[in-house]
Amino acid sequence: MTHEVFNQPTPLVDYNLFDTNQGLLDALKFNAPSLATAELSALGERLGSADMQTHARLANTHTPQLHSHDRFGRRVDQVEFHPSYHALMSLATSAGLHGTPWGSPHPSPLPGGEGITPSALLPLRRREGITPSALLPLPLGEGRGEGSPRLFPSSPHLLRAAGFMLFTELEPSTLCPISMTYAVTPALRSNAAIHADWAPKLTSRAYDPALKLFSEKTGVTMGMGMTEKQGGSDVRANTTQATADGSDAWGQRFRLTGHKWFFSAPMCDAFLVLAQAPTGLSCFFLPRVLPDGTLNAIRIQRLKDKLGNKANASSEVEFEGTTAWLVGEEGRGVPQILEMGTMTRLDCALGTSGLMRQALSIALNHCAQRQAFGKALIEQPLMRNVLADLALESEAATALSMRLARAFDNSTDAHEQAMARLLTPVAKFWICKRGSHFAQEAMECLGGNGYVEEGGEGIMARIYREMPLNSIWEGAGNIMALDLLRALCKADAAAALSLELAPAKGAHPELDRLAAALPTRVEEMATEIEARRLAQDVALAVQAALLYQSAPTAVFSAFCDSRLVGNWGQAFGTLGAGTDFDALIARAMPH
Repeated sequence: MTHEVFNQPTPLVDYNLFDTNQGLLDALKFNAPSLATAELSALGERLGSADMQTHARLANTHTPQLHSHDRFGRRVDQVEFHPSYHALMSLATSAGLHGTPWGSPHPSPLPGGEGITPSALLPLRRREGITPSALLPLPLGEGRGEGSPRLFPSSPHLLRAAGFMLFTELEPSTLCPISMTYAVTPALRSNAAIHADWAPKLTSRAYDPALKLFSEKTGVTMGMGMTEKQGGSDVRANTTQATADGSDAWGQRFRLTGHKWFFSAPMCDAFLVLAQAPTGLSCFFLPRVLPDGTLNAIRIQRLKDKLGNKANASSEVEFEGTTAWLVGEEGRGVPQILEMGTMTRLDCALGTSGLMRQALSIALNHCAQRQAFGKALIEQPLMRNVLADLALESEAATALSMRLARAFDNSTDAHEQAMARLLTPVAKFWICKRGSHFAQEAMECLGGNGYVEEGGEGIMARIYREMPLNSIWEGAGNIMALDLLRALCKADAAAALSLELAPAKGAHPELDRLAAALPTRVEEMATEIEARRLAQDVALAVQAALLYQSAPTAVFSAFCDSRLVGNWGQAFGTLGAGTDFDALIARAMPH
């Protein structure tokens, strides 16, 4: 041994991801004041454990392997995963991150709340000591205890969203089939017979990876297949053909012939796919194993060799007379698929927010221990600026993601419906766009240690390769900006946005200026050329309003002064000298 090893940080391991995430804790308090979080705390502890981090590393090191044929030459079209992949999937399903929210009773109208809706209470300022929840009637069977009653009677989607975000900090690849199962499950209601048979298994917390008939399994997962070589996001250009093949207990049966260019998680138990039926592009239910127990004709051509997302299998497939059943109306496949896209886009925002938090936590852990030029990195003024700036971005992303998730828990409220439609493309666009830049800056906090692929801090390289994914999949930046324009065509869009920003009126002059200008910009937006800028500004305004209501003054002020006033440069670490760096860094520490 030629030297002593010292001044190398202890890896961030065996800590509770949930209990140490103050931004997430406060976002949940704001969106659902009485949400029970014991399950999230238990999940956070498990996700931060050394053994689960090992599973995450192994699942990405030993990537999925395609076996197109068995040793006798018979076609099998199966993908083999490392045992760590199955351990991660088992944890995600047991935590209810897939279809479980759809098994919960849908939030009912507030008891005794005639004439009072949550949206009507939004303009009340939390900082004036009056919370909207305090004015609502107490849900039946609930005592006030130490906390406030819930804003909505139940919050299964918000609870699930927080868990999904936490899990992303551990390993995001395995969440692809989890997210698709969440998105696809409600769409099956358009085929009552299939939904009746499959819903109990889709909402089960059991993980069963066996390739066998769904009725013989304790739990199932679902995927999607939309894009083709010639079309990509333009799914109307799809050429896969669907030929009628009679009907049975599951309704109209078809045979599909064609291909899918991206067919993620090919070992899921069933998929929703698009194909051209006689009356137009339609949505079909396609199981891996047919009701008679035989394998369906899904020919896996190869697995994609991707930049990141290594533990998840993404494939190219061909359909050769593949059996499928119609879901929804024939010729209405695009609206059916878009309904699912809303759910997966929420998960893209959640996933990037989780990756931001993980990258920030690793950077803070490293800088608190690493010495340079006579003191810890975290004490160096420029590094403090970088870390505080990253902390601001991470908390703002979390606040926006959690707000969007809340909208899914109260679909009967007109304002919440409007915000779900508006904020889905906005959150997907802005948060995911910020991800790659964020990861690069966090990696730089570790220097060369962050660039290597091994060890605890080697997770940074995996985060960096993962970051572009959520921005590209489920609709890239331009698709999201255009989707925002479609959402703004609704007559009440500007009014809904104004109502959402109202609680922060008077809190900061630059936020007031932006909020006052947005309705006019929304109403006058007649061209696509500035759609990205509008999406950015809506995101920043909503993030600022949320931070005003849920975060300390230091966070809100620093966010507005940098993101809105412009006391900020073109890179992270350019906050103004008057920023309360101590408060921002202390709040974000993962200890």
